[in-house]
Amino acid sequence: MSPPWVLNSTLEIKEKPTLFTNEIKLKGREMSKLPKRFQKFTKDYPKVARAYEQLGDEVHEAGPLNEKTRALVKLGISVGARLEGAVHSHVRKALAVGAKPDELRHVALLSLPTIGLPSMMAALSWIEDVVGAADGKRRLRKK
Repeated sequence: MSPPWVLNSTLEIKEKPTLFTNEIKLKGREMSKLPKRFQKFTKDYPKVARAYEQLGDEVHEAGPLNEKTRALVKLGISVGARLEGAVHSHVRKALAVGAKPDELRHVALLSLPTIGLPSMMAALSWIEDVVGAADGKRRLRKK
């Protein structure tokens, strides 16, 4: 039986993704690499990075929510805070635990009454940045 973090059979993840995992592959394609700034942070401050990762592990295990639900909640928090990099990261993580692209888009749509149309549209485009890359499609927005 696959570990709980490998729920989507199209994923090619050999080990549990961590702060020190540089890439996640979906359908044989590299989805993304960690931002260079973050890679440098983990290299320059490995003890701090590991402590941060341990804190994240502890809060994830502290309650009854399953992994996919937690990933969608974290995506919603990132959408509400308008953190583009965090949205990209949490979309990748949600895909890795079996969330479907339509579920990710639904998270953005649910934000509409709270954060407004322009912010929701930005979040939807950030989600598509990653979902489109995972599907081998071009980004929806121009560079």
